Amino acid sequence: MTSPFLNAWRPAAAVAGAALALASCQSASRQPADVLVYNATVYTVDSAFSTAQAFAVKDGKFVAVGTAEEIKAKYQAEKEIDAQGQFVYPGFYDAHCHFYRYALGLRDADLVGTGSWREVVQKLQQQRQQYPQATWLTGRGWDQNDWPGKQFPTKDTLDALFPNTPVFIIRVDGHAALVNQKALDLAGVTSRTPISGGTITKDAQGRLTGLLVDNAVKLVAGKIPDPTAAEAEATLLEAQKRCVAVGLTSMADAGLDKANVDRLDALQQAGKLKVRLYAMLAPTQENKDFYLKKGPVFKDRLTVASFKVYADGALGSRGACLVAPYADRPQETGFLLSTEQEFRALAKQLAASKFQMNTHAIGDSANRIILDIYGQALQGQTDRRWRIEHAQVITPADMPKFGQFGIVPSVQPTHATSDMYWAGERLGTQRLKTAYAYEQLRKQYGQVALGSDFPVEDINPLYGFHSAVARQDAKNYPAGGFQMENALSREDALRGMTTWAAHAAFEDKQKGSIRPGMAADFVLLPIDLLKAPKETLRTAQVQQTWIAGEQVFAR
Repeated sequence: MTSPFLNAWRPAAAVAGAALALASCQSASRQPADVLVYNATVYTVDSAFSTAQAFAVKDGKFVAVGTAEEIKAKYQAEKEIDAQGQFVYPGFYDAHCHFYRYALGLRDADLVGTGSWREVVQKLQQQRQQYPQATWLTGRGWDQNDWPGKQFPTKDTLDALFPNTPVFIIRVDGHAALVNQKALDLAGVTSRTPISGGTITKDAQGRLTGLLVDNAVKLVAGKIPDPTAAEAEATLLEAQKRCVAVGLTSMADAGLDKANVDRLDALQQAGKLKVRLYAMLAPTQENKDFYLKKGPVFKDRLTVASFKVYADGALGSRGACLVAPYADRPQETGFLLSTEQEFRALAKQLAASKFQMNTHAIGDSANRIILDIYGQALQGQTDRRWRIEHAQVITPADMPKFGQFGIVPSVQPTHATSDMYWAGERLGTQRLKTAYAYEQLRKQYGQVALGSDFPVEDINPLYGFHSAVARQDAKNYPAGGFQMENALSREDALRGMTTWAAHAAFEDKQKGSIRPGMAADFVLLPIDLLKAPKETLRTAQVQQTWIAGEQVFAR
């Protein structure tokens, strides 16, 4: 006799068994992935600037992007990340910085934001106490424009306090330095030392003040001992730790020697350095001899395909080369750091190679000269992606040349909001209108690559995003924004620090957006950069950073 209970159980068991079999079948049919992220607002930064809810990662690349249901139905992964409604963006790309220099400077006295020369001296004394065995006393980041009187300092106090220790402290823009007599003596610099493309400053009596500008800085900087291999590795890894904590996954390091590139490559090959680097080579004879013969280098995390050239100096130290004299120093126009003939010869050499020419140009005269040299050398090749780094002051007549010659404007939005307090004094009202003109430049080329120039500015890319869209500094000053006609839209600012930065490095087919086949570099943030109040943009904190599908930072 069959039990009524058994009869009642059989249909239910059959249904459960069928469901289990179906689930097993579905699981078996799903494709394997390494990481699956869902429950997010994903800004893909693709050509349509579309959004999604989820994506899957396999072997370091995005393999699918879509709704949570679509991705979960098709993929199963060892790691499934519930984003809990947070916002996901492509990994941030700093299109112009000095990562190597930043790393080696982590033991320097931090002089950024000092409000007086006295405060600078106090920080140097503290640094000396912290590192008593250091053979040189170095620091970075002072800016006389932030001090009462805005006067450049002299070496007198440094000579009195540190008579037997060479002192080298570089200005915030990297284009001027103050040194003491001991440093001058070690470098053999006297009042009769010849200099081109720079200044060895003297007082009214012809005595050295210790202030060196542009090429003169190199006379002393070259005497500072290099760090040991162990010291360099330790500081590079510490710099990486700080960079990924603010969402940086790729960086363009502007101006490296072959030895620097080799060290970075070795650390990457060893799996220690995870960040992706686009190395701009300094145009030294060694670099040209080796790389022009070898050709560009394109590795998974290292690109070497450009030379970084300096046309002029910086506006703050009046080294920027202007068409007309400085408004606050009518007898000066700044200067070029090399001759036009030398720039033209280098451009011709690089045009015959596969390398980009990326030139630092601040003043309107420097920009005009370099743009015209580019146009002549490229002869109508509009996709060589040669770059003007900074492009700070442009005459209205020269602005269209970016589009005409296919020249990438590589700009740093925080420069505008740092310099706005005194840039008008240097340039005058009329010339200021086409300075830091990021939206005008975008309209000419169609894109702008965004960077920070750190350690000149802070490493946090969200500071640049805020400056680009709000044209305000950390204090949200000025209330209405600085020259808002040149603010970027939020969409374009995000493009500038992701896919457009990648385009400027010939890497836009490998990274910069969240879509299948692209490198799985992404960041999680708690706020929507496209909609959040402007005053919250700088304070947002990256929650997670991923490079090639590997989590490299979690808050």
